[in-house]
Amino acid sequence: MDSDGEGDEKGGGLSKTEKEQSWIPKVFKKRLCTTFVEDASSKGQSCQCGRPRKEHQSVALGDYFSTAMVSHWDSAQHSSESSTDAFGEVEFDGASKRHSFYIRLSTDTQPNIAYNLITHHWGLSLPNLVVSVVGGEGNAKVKTWVREVLRKGLVKASQSTGAWILTEGLREGVGRCVGEAVRDHATAASSVSSNQVVAIGIPSWGLVHNRQQLINPEGSFPAKYHADNKFTDSSCLDKNYQAFLLVDDGSVGRRGGEAGFRARLEDYISHQRTGIWGSGTINIPVLCLLVSGEVSLMERLDLSLRTGMPWLVLAGSGGVANLVADFVENPVVSGTSGGGGGGESSKSEAGAAGGELRDRVAERVRKHFPSEADLDKLTDRALSIYQNKDLISIFDHEHEGPSDFDTVLLKALVKASKRCSLADSVPYTEELKLAVTWNRVDIARSELFNGDIQWKCDDMEDSMTDALVNDKPEFVRLFTENGLNILDYLTNGRLESLYRSTSASSLIYTLLQRHLALRQAVMGIAAAAVDASTEDLLAHSPKQLEMLKPDKELSLFEVSRVLEDLLGDVCQAFYHAPLSLDKVTSKRRAFKKVCKFLTGPCVYRSKRCLYPWASLFIWAVLQNRKEMAIYFWEMAGESVLSALSGCKLLRELSRLEVETETKNSMKENAQMFENLAYGVFSKCYESSEYRSFTLLIRKSPVWGEATCLQMAMAADARIFFSHDGVQSLLTQIWWGDMERSTEVWKLILTFFIPPLCYTKLISFRKSGDPGELNSEAEEGGSRAKDHHHLYGETVFSYSDIKHLSPDGEEDAEPEVHIRTPIKAQPPKRPFIVSRWRQFWYAPVTSFLGNVLMYFLFLFLYAYVLLVDFKPPPPKGPAIAEYVLYFWVFTIVCEELRETFIVGTMTLRQRLRQYSQDVWNRCDLVAIVLFVLGLVCRMFKRTYELGRMSLCLDYMVFTIRLIHIFAIHKQLGPKIIIVGKMMKDIFFFLFFLGVWIMAYGIANQALLYSYDPRPAIIFRRVFYRPYLHIFGQIPVEEMDTGKEIPWDMPCTDNMTLVDLEGAEPCRDGYSNWLAVILLVVYLLVTNILLINLLIAMFSYTFSKVQERSDTYWKFQRYNLIVEYHSKPSLAPPFIFLSHLHLLIKRNIRKVPSMKIHHFAQELEGKAANRLMTWEGIQKENFLSDEGKKQRASDTERLKRMSVKMDGMVKQMVEMRDVDHRLRALETQMEFCTSAMEWLMESLAQGNMMKPSRPPPTLNSMETPSTSGSS
Repeated sequence: MDSDGEGDEKGGGLSKTEKEQSWIPKVFKKRLCTTFVEDASSKGQSCQCGRPRKEHQSVALGDYFSTAMVSHWDSAQHSSESSTDAFGEVEFDGASKRHSFYIRLSTDTQPNIAYNLITHHWGLSLPNLVVSVVGGEGNAKVKTWVREVLRKGLVKASQSTGAWILTEGLREGVGRCVGEAVRDHATAASSVSSNQVVAIGIPSWGLVHNRQQLINPEGSFPAKYHADNKFTDSSCLDKNYQAFLLVDDGSVGRRGGEAGFRARLEDYISHQRTGIWGSGTINIPVLCLLVSGEVSLMERLDLSLRTGMPWLVLAGSGGVANLVADFVENPVVSGTSGGGGGGESSKSEAGAAGGELRDRVAERVRKHFPSEADLDKLTDRALSIYQNKDLISIFDHEHEGPSDFDTVLLKALVKASKRCSLADSVPYTEELKLAVTWNRVDIARSELFNGDIQWKCDDMEDSMTDALVNDKPEFVRLFTENGLNILDYLTNGRLESLYRSTSASSLIYTLLQRHLALRQAVMGIAAAAVDASTEDLLAHSPKQLEMLKPDKELSLFEVSRVLEDLLGDVCQAFYHAPLSLDKVTSKRRAFKKVCKFLTGPCVYRSKRCLYPWASLFIWAVLQNRKEMAIYFWEMAGESVLSALSGCKLLRELSRLEVETETKNSMKENAQMFENLAYGVFSKCYESSEYRSFTLLIRKSPVWGEATCLQMAMAADARIFFSHDGVQSLLTQIWWGDMERSTEVWKLILTFFIPPLCYTKLISFRKSGDPGELNSEAEEGGSRAKDHHHLYGETVFSYSDIKHLSPDGEEDAEPEVHIRTPIKAQPPKRPFIVSRWRQFWYAPVTSFLGNVLMYFLFLFLYAYVLLVDFKPPPPKGPAIAEYVLYFWVFTIVCEELRETFIVGTMTLRQRLRQYSQDVWNRCDLVAIVLFVLGLVCRMFKRTYELGRMSLCLDYMVFTIRLIHIFAIHKQLGPKIIIVGKMMKDIFFFLFFLGVWIMAYGIANQALLYSYDPRPAIIFRRVFYRPYLHIFGQIPVEEMDTGKEIPWDMPCTDNMTLVDLEGAEPCRDGYSNWLAVILLVVYLLVTNILLINLLIAMFSYTFSKVQERSDTYWKFQRYNLIVEYHSKPSLAPPFIFLSHLHLLIKRNIRKVPSMKIHHFAQELEGKAANRLMTWEGIQKENFLSDEGKKQRASDTERLKRMSVKMDGMVKQMVEMRDVDHRLRALETQMEFCTSAMEWLMESLAQGNMMKPSRPPPTLNSMETPSTSGSS
């Protein structure tokens, strides 16, 4: 078996091995002639099946009596079925590595088995349209305009819709033209178009040239097929087709044996649904295209029309096509519209006209087929076709070009669908569904949504679902623009159905099914294992393959769990309110409650989705649908937060994605959404600084009470954090009510001498000054004043936000929970108290105090270790050491407060968030080491261990200073660079360790033949080679030459070495090799590896230095949040702040006002005004981006190309007009000459005399000239 075909994905599916396809002969059959019926023209040498006598089996030749009674060979009666012997993949000569699928099957094969083989086993994409090209077989020459219609019309229209084209599949006639057109379009659009045209050939097995090369009872993978190139057109298989169904009726060399199977397959496909998992709103459209055709095709045409199959006829292509076009365009009975009348009107015509209609039909048939013998039978067929002419559409190449073929194709299908649709259905609904299925938004916009049709929302809902499921954002935009109400459309149940329609190969499908299986396990539902063989699978229709579809039990609960896994603790759970889980915090209780809730009547599915645009945005982002997600982002509110949320979701999905291409696509889309958030916020910051600050800290009810800053931090949006507006807000919070320009030495001096805060040494901003709020209106002029009038005073300075009340006041507006500056003045405090609070409550003061006290802490720690570290009790510890213990105790208390008290998260969320921070883990290590050292130093046996632990702990506490100085603008970026370089060191140490171990062991074994001391061996194997890098090389020990003396006493007595640990003497035999290894080792480590490390450092520095400022601004947020939440006093005096907070929060029940600095709630009018303002800034941003895009060279070239195409089209039309004018001039000249001749004849005769002289040219022009003047 040829293994080259394995793993080849060309042609739509993976090649299967012989073992995997061994079931095919059990399902698919071939036909063999079992009765020899003599062909009179062959003198008894061949059968009517086309095979010679010698190729028949003895059974077929033995029944002489039956043979004598039969005069006509019939496939059903005179052939039998047996297992097929030709299937697998075929490789054509000169077709590179692309293989095509093929199978030999009986003409009686069930169409559902063949269809499932093509779609499920061969893996060809499901069609949105099937065009069956009928006629044009054989060696007859195809007209040039027919080739152009097939190339520019049929294949191009099929490519835009993702269609199947069914032909005979042979390299002759129309089949050859279609194959070449498919090849050319696939080459031109292989990486651009997502819809690929699938060409399937259905020839008769006995007609295929060199068919013996395809025979292999065990299957061919691939079969080598050689096409005969002696003739241009031959009955060889065309290499441009993706699959071949070789229909065997037992005959050889006869055409037409495949017609019955092909008609049944077309009818079966026409009853299947389009879309993913058959989720489309319409059945797959099937259209038969008639090109010329012989008389024998009229029977198939008649039978197909009776089943309701639409036909499109190329008028002028010859044969039957011309006859049918004559019927439709020129009705036999006067007063009927060509092709527009219904079937009932045609039947009434036939009944009224009677024999007259038949005579006229016979006259037409005789006109097109004058040499046909059986005219009566042909007339009956033609009359039956005429009565169903409303299913026939005509393409006239004289009036319509190849570019109009897709429109003609769509109208032909709509024409047939109207006839089959119900009487009460909307006439244009089917046309809309077809346009959606084909993804032809241009046709829908020009033909259906041009203002002539009044669409209802109900009429567009099915098509909207189809567009959403099959990723057609242009149609979603079109429906929304033309009146589809998204609030009425998107219910909770429909949202669940959208999640059920996700592709089985996508990551979100896997995540949803994982949570669904978990919930079903909780409910006690065990998924039934489906163990069906492949032949049993193919024997069922797609409607019976329910086990392949996504589980229908999928609910919003699984969606909520997936979003919780992706978004983490940054926001509250989604979709808990519809499931009645809004008050449940425990996951176990939520599982139990939702299992009980979903077993009952799910009334929530009929209710509206609370935030439809945001829900659709999440749905599109989870499937990585870029265009769809961008449109939903444009329609949804809270643009900045929505873009950051999309960035967060995509970056989390990219970490879970396995496929590299999809992972990179997710990363690019995540960066795109971060750029969108940056761009919109830039517009907001340019418009109003204070409103943009409120936008950053506002809690969003749509995104689970998350803020923009929190989501940006979770999404790792460094570029967004580097924005000047974000940094301005952080700086304002950092300095509190003090001026940003305050110098550090003034803060330090005031910290040690607190009364200086009452002097003018430090400048403070005026809190609650209304003029501060209105400064932006004064700067912006009248336009800003209009905005102020529109939105009101809803955004405040830092000092005002600090004193907001979470519950609102009774005298304020009932909808607004944030009071205006005039109504919400901070509580009046004495100047001494207020100034004291303004200084000590600022985060910069807390930071400064912590830094100064931390240096004192390290000084005290060092003093204890170096000077005052007493022995264990009762002699120690000293008083300074007890102070150190208390100091560390206050540090531990502050860590516990920050972890378990601050915030409203659950315990699990707090522990997870704490463990994710590197510096928190550093604090944990420091505390553990200190506790270990404290316990051990209290006992004599472990005293030294405790002292050693405390020494290591001092190093950890000292390293903690790096995090403190990350806030510095110069040191912060350098700290980030150092952190990046630490990763390079680990790679360097790996290579260095390999060389040290290789050299150390070899060197030790060469110098000392025997040395059982483990400690010495470890030093000489690892430690000594490491010192060699820095130049510490003991030459006298390494080189045993006599010119270099070695004073170390040694012995060769193994007993002394084992018992007393004496130094063994060196082995001088292989000392030369040890010297060579030393030279090589120093060459590699000191030159190669050290320079490699320097190069890595240089690359990291140059790479990070460009974005170090961005990284620093991003990490600055965490440090500001940390010190913003810290008490005013630093350890060890922080215990006073802890007592104050305990009394204030737990006894006096005074809520914290600091939480409003980073999280602020807006409701009612204030929220609506802010969202409206943000929406306006988003529109301005999109408008500017559109202008930039239109001004780009690419868009200019596109517009120029469109204009040039229009000019070319106009030139063609002008050429047609010119031809018509010339023809008109010729006719006018003829008429003029005829009239002159008539006038001359009348003038020469004396039959009548005129009353006036003949007119002249001047007299004819005078009236018209005067009239025009």
